[in-house]
Amino acid sequence: MKINFSMWKKASWTLVKIEDKEEWDQLDVISKWLIATRSAVTTVTIYTCIIAGLLAWRDGYFAFLPWLIVTLGLFIAHGANNLLNDYTDFVRGVDEDNYFRTQYGVHPLVQGFWTKRQQLTWFAVSGILALLSGIYALIYSEFSPLVIGMFAFGALVLLLYTWPLKYMGLGELSIFLIWGPIMVSSVYVVLATGWTGNVWNVALVGVPFGLSVVSINIGKHIDKLNDDKRKGVRTMPVIVGEKAARYINMAVLVLIYVVILYLIFGPHYLTPVMLIVFLAGKRLLLALKMLSNPRPAEAPENYPGWPTWFSAFNFYHNRMFGGLFILGLVVDTLLRIFLSGFWPA
Repeated sequence: MKINFSMWKKASWTLVKIEDKEEWDQLDVISKWLIATRSAVTTVTIYTCIIAGLLAWRDGYFAFLPWLIVTLGLFIAHGANNLLNDYTDFVRGVDEDNYFRTQYGVHPLVQGFWTKRQQLTWFAVSGILALLSGIYALIYSEFSPLVIGMFAFGALVLLLYTWPLKYMGLGELSIFLIWGPIMVSSVYVVLATGWTGNVWNVALVGVPFGLSVVSINIGKHIDKLNDDKRKGVRTMPVIVGEKAARYINMAVLVLIYVVILYLIFGPHYLTPVMLIVFLAGKRLLLALKMLSNPRPAEAPENYPGWPTWFSAFNFYHNRMFGGLFILGLVVDTLLRIFLSGFWPA
């Protein structure tokens, strides 16, 4: 088995599709984990932790090693969640009959690459590594009650997302909370060793990115609405219908920018440099345009991403918005640190 660094890069940026078990067996451990956990998507966790780290740096609380340990732990926890998600759906029979999930990426159980025991082993190892990171965070934050509460909430969502939350139309809300205000504020509070003076503004900064993440999830659930309805998976789009879900998704995308404008011109918690995110406006308008019409019944000619449709355009927006959001925060942080009194709260 040869370490395949190019596959690490590919799996961290795009959803890899492999059909041949022999090709799968030749991959190194890291490549298999990155592909099986859909790390092209789970990198949003790293983005969220970077946002929290920049806010902590701006306020004088940043420490690299604690941030790195917590970030890796949360990234692995996100991967563990996806492994459990696939296992649960497989056991419940949801992923059978060429289900949506198996058409755009690798599903080791459905494709026979792993047994159920192997899948659970990979989940267990990932979960233990994530747990060790969480224990370190609790110790570093001196067992802050807020950190304990946030980590407990995150652990519950990890275990309950696939079932029953996703079946109750609550999966989308859970994803927004976790990868937005909850994760940003919890990582910040860990780095601030339990101090919570700015926690509400910090949490609010997490809202735009959390909305951009959940826009992908809502889009995916609209894309597979008919499959989910047939399988009895009651996601939010299944409950409210395709048209209402599309308009909710559009509102989510617009609200991203409304919250950023408020943080700049309301409490002045962010500086005007954050207006750089509006450079993602072209991708935003594209996503809104696509969401304004029903999903096509079949793939348009030369469209490469089928069966993803709304989720693909929302992901396309998220990639640029997320990069600009972090770039803006870097400059925002430098301005706050080196130009005292700039854009006072």
